[in-house]
Amino acid sequence: MKSEWIKKKLSDIADFNPRETIKKGAIAKKIPMDVLRPFYRDIPYYVEECFSGGTKFRNGDTIMARITPCLENGKTAQVSILNDGEVGFGSTEYIVFRAKEGITDKDYLYYLVCSPEIREPSIKSMVGSSGRQRVQTDVVRNLEIDVPPLVDQEKIGSFLKSFDDKIALNDKINKNLTV
Repeated sequence: MKSEWIKKKLSDIADFNPRETIKKGAIAKKIPMDVLRPFYRDIPYYVEECFSGGTKFRNGDTIMARITPCLENGKTAQVSILNDGEVGFGSTEYIVFRAKEGITDKDYLYYLVCSPEIREPSIKSMVGSSGRQRVQTDVVRNLEIDVPPLVDQEKIGSFLKSFDDKIALNDKINKNLTV
């Protein structure tokens, strides 16, 4: 029931840009901004490059573009292309959200970040010169939202995930038909 939802800051349920380590010069999986498809959960491919800097993440993390026009265009994805324990990297123009264990469901967090409840204030918070505006991460961190109990987050996340799983399966079938 909605009455069990509690108002919390987004930073209470997600870690922002969590610390990860990749040694300079190490070959790692990179997700460039141009790889992300608008309003599409899955990352279609990655490149392997020498790490020299960038935002780092793990499987289960949500990455959201923080620069215009990428955010407005819906460039947000859930990382799932890494091996167990592997750390990948990407543009410094990503905000990385990681679900807090025992508090937040990673799938629920992905769909929350994609929702107008997070996207609209993020877009409105952008500052900078035209064409190079960026989200003010502190504004997003401090957004107050109503959050359901973890068990309800898991149900919501699972329900919404089932639709994206079907889209991914459809894409895979269509790709195999065109090869």
